Amino acid sequence: MASEDVDVLVVGAGLSGIGAGYHLQTRCPSMSYAILEGRDAIGGTWDLFRYPGIRSDSDMYTLGYSFRPWAGEKAIADGHDILEYVRDTAGTFGIDRKIRFGHTVESASWSSDAARWTVSAKRKDGQIATFTCRFLMMCSGYFDYDAGYTPDLEGIESYGGRVVHPQKWTDDVDYAGKRVVVIGSGATAFTLVPALAAKAAHVTMLQRSPSYVISVPGQDRVAGWISRHVSLRASYDVTRWKNVLGSMAFFQLCRKYPAQAKKLLIAGVKAGLGKDFDVGTHFTPRYNPWDQRLCMVPDGDLFEVIKSGKAEVVTDHIDSFDKAGLRLKSGRHLDADIVVTATGLVVSFLGKTKIEVDGRAIDQSKLMNYKGSMFSDVPNLAAVFGYTNASWTLKADLVSEYVCRLLRHMEDHGYAYAVPRVRAGDVTEEPIIDFSSGYVQRAVAHFPKQGSKAPWKMYKNYVLDLLGMRYRPVDDGVLELHRSA
Repeated sequence: MASEDVDVLVVGAGLSGIGAGYHLQTRCPSMSYAILEGRDAIGGTWDLFRYPGIRSDSDMYTLGYSFRPWAGEKAIADGHDILEYVRDTAGTFGIDRKIRFGHTVESASWSSDAARWTVSAKRKDGQIATFTCRFLMMCSGYFDYDAGYTPDLEGIESYGGRVVHPQKWTDDVDYAGKRVVVIGSGATAFTLVPALAAKAAHVTMLQRSPSYVISVPGQDRVAGWISRHVSLRASYDVTRWKNVLGSMAFFQLCRKYPAQAKKLLIAGVKAGLGKDFDVGTHFTPRYNPWDQRLCMVPDGDLFEVIKSGKAEVVTDHIDSFDKAGLRLKSGRHLDADIVVTATGLVVSFLGKTKIEVDGRAIDQSKLMNYKGSMFSDVPNLAAVFGYTNASWTLKADLVSEYVCRLLRHMEDHGYAYAVPRVRAGDVTEEPIIDFSSGYVQRAVAHFPKQGSKAPWKMYKNYVLDLLGMRYRPVDDGVLELHRSA
């Protein structure tokens, strides 16, 4: 097959990839680009996940794009509304015309002599399509789309009911009038339980240990008030900054005063569930706030279904499965018609793409992240990895802006490629993510590292990243800029 050449090749047509397309065609209008998407639809995460109740895990004024105001009523939005927002954005700006669907990227090889990436993508018909580009931008997310994580469950083969992972939820999963057990204590479980309880006979959320949960308004009343007095654009910008600064302040409070933050969060759960509920057993984690991601429940919907008796929380360990359900270490038996394994994701960095630089295979775990976007010793490649303590899109927008800024700088000064270099003694290596969550700990050894100081530090701070990526010099003495051979 003939090779297609573009200035910038974007991998992934989800929230990040569509945003990258907008920034590229707006900020670098003279450059060509294409987007490769392995699936047959726009939307990424929001098209893949179809389980009941799927919604955003952060507010839409920050999860929405910086360039396109979120006009929906809900601050914590339903998944289908987010999907429509992403697809409508792609159509409105003509980004959908740049997408090559059914192209799963398998490898990317850089040549310094040619100053080009050669990218191989497998098509639906099994053929390999080849693309070449000056700059490669990975917007493929951070988890494996093929399968979620399910731990070894003793005796699961003897269970007579249906077992489904949320990542593989299909329309034929009939839970109406059924007894459902949801295994897990993360954002997915907290989302599923209220949604399933609306139709199921009873829902049990089975967790090994508790997570922090906070009730937040489903609608932002302040945003509603602002929107009645100014334009949608101005209202969106003000609300966005309000929420950015508010979430940053709360994160810093949790880090500096963990004991006080823990008391505040637990008090909120007690207020939602009542004084007679055993909050100490079921909603008091052993770790400090923000050692793992905080789980939000809009308008306390989880608390309401628990108080109504439609759902319950059980904190225990699974001993084994049998035909009728699960036996727990405590001796209790949970009867179940359906078991939902909301047990996490399989983390996959750079979309499992094999990377080579001048014929040398790249071990991702040996790389150092530069400015939260590029990597040591890898030319002309950037990857979007959103915040773990805030909305994904806040970081995605900054990375796309920075890539465009770098591309314009190289074009203006006649450079062909840029590569970050770590000099001996410059920084100390640190894990790129310091979360204690299981899905992170299972994969973090295979991730690139971060450094102990800028520009190698992965800040969890939007303002610091904005200053560093938008205003500090591109040619900073760390980024090597090369002319074409």
